[in-house]
Amino acid sequence: MIKGAHWLMYSRDPDADRAFLRDVLGLGSVDAGSGWLIFRLPPAELGVHPTEERPMFDLYLMCDRIAETVKELSAKGVTFTREVGDEGYGLVTGFRLPGGAEIGLYEPRHPTAI
Repeated sequence: MIKGAHWLMYSRDPDADRAFLRDVLGLGSVDAGSGWLIFRLPPAELGVHPTEERPMFDLYLMCDRIAETVKELSAKGVTFTREVGDEGYGLVTGFRLPGGAEIGLYEPRHPTAI
């Protein structure tokens, strides 16, 4: 019934963010027409967390070795928004896209669905 998911990101600088996703993160894409790129994401999983605040979504990319991934991305000029921290469920940091949005990055320490 469900064959995939399509994540939408709204950006103040979509061209810069598209270039970042393509050139820095190395995500493959297809051109849906007129340069409108649709990016292929790695396999995904969805966790549902409780909140008393406004319901929302966050994107976290997962990696196997966060220290190596941070070093590699830093060498490409990526700006990290916080130090890697141990949150119990995994090692977590985040980085800023050119358009201002933040994406989380973590090395899970829990069973994953992928």
